[in-house]
Amino acid sequence: MILVLDVGNTNIVLGVYNKKELIADWRLSTDSKRTSDEYGIQVIQLFLQEKLDPSDVEGVIISSVVPNIMYSLEHMIRKFFEVEALVVGPGVKNGINIKYNNPKEVGADRIVNAVAAHEMYRCPLILIDFGTATTFCSVTKNGDYLGGTICPGIKIASEALFERAAKLPRVELIMPQAVICKDTVSSMQAGIIYGYIGQVDYIVEKMKKEMEAVGEKNAMVIATGGLASLIAKESKHIDKIEPYLTLEGLRIIYEKNQEQVI
Repeated sequence: MILVLDVGNTNIVLGVYNKKELIADWRLSTDSKRTSDEYGIQVIQLFLQEKLDPSDVEGVIISSVVPNIMYSLEHMIRKFFEVEALVVGPGVKNGINIKYNNPKEVGADRIVNAVAAHEMYRCPLILIDFGTATTFCSVTKNGDYLGGTICPGIKIASEALFERAAKLPRVELIMPQAVICKDTVSSMQAGIIYGYIGQVDYIVEKMKKEMEAVGEKNAMVIATGGLASLIAKESKHIDKIEPYLTLEGLRIIYEKNQEQVI
């Protein structure tokens, strides 16, 4: 078995693979103040609840956009799983060609998503990840990562309204029945949800035109992240939702690097 960890600003998503099959996955809150022991006890408990033996873990791979949590996580892996974690970054084989001006600036999660989607579809791609930030990534048929766009995430926008406007409440992120709303809560929901749907479709349209200009026609649009299904219901352009895209990418990168070692 291999353990994969995607460390985001809000959550750590963990998955356990038995060969190519995802047999368990969990979410933990990201907290840089937790010690390696605190994380280790929590992860081991999750394994035991699923009747999985931690000693069966042969390897671990981590992608992270939170540098100050990495010491605790890497130490936790050494102590509780007795292996050295592979950390996605420069020098790690991934199978794509990053065309960013400075490849080191690309978030590990964006690289991992690109790797997974390219391996799965082998066609021009636009990837949308609805996380703490909403990221849009462009990948060519041949696996060139062209770049993309970064926007504030949906939850950030919702929390900002609540925190900065004295009379506006915190609202649940659900699809409202209309845009012309008769109360404050549904008015906020409509503005946030439909506003992001419009943002997604406009950015995708612009990205498709730019990709067509370099010969990458009919790009497939794939969404991932916690709120992907909510936005995809009304979006004109999202073709498919892949909820485990990042975990799949981590598994693929781990396997590529094992092949390199062999």
